[in-house]
Amino acid sequence: MAIIITDECINCGACEPECPNTAIYEGAEEWRYKDGTSLTGNVVLPNGKAVDTAQLQMPVSDEFYFIVPDKCTECKGFHDEPQCAAVCPVDCCVPDTDHVESESSLLAKQKFLHNED
Repeated sequence: MAIIITDECINCGACEPECPNTAIYEGAEEWRYKDGTSLTGNVVLPNGKAVDTAQLQMPVSDEFYFIVPDKCTECKGFHDEPQCAAVCPVDCCVPDTDHVESESSLLAKQKFLHNED
């Protein structure tokens, strides 16, 4: 499953540079699927959603840092544990029960995001 940042976030920003998929953004920041990935042009994500990778997307949160579920792989393929949770001083990076994925799905997403075969 993806990780979510709860409303206990103190906006310290410690998590953002740790994300290997650039899935973490500051509150109210627009984002793109291509940010920090190898994705270009129009693609179909592993979940079947068609997107333009360069199109600006609306922020998930206007108040605190957020994680884009479509880009979160729980750091699978990079690290043994989610790095956002490892560095968060208030433990607000927790599993997102609304976006449950298997380890194999997370690894496949990581390979998709970074054009690895």
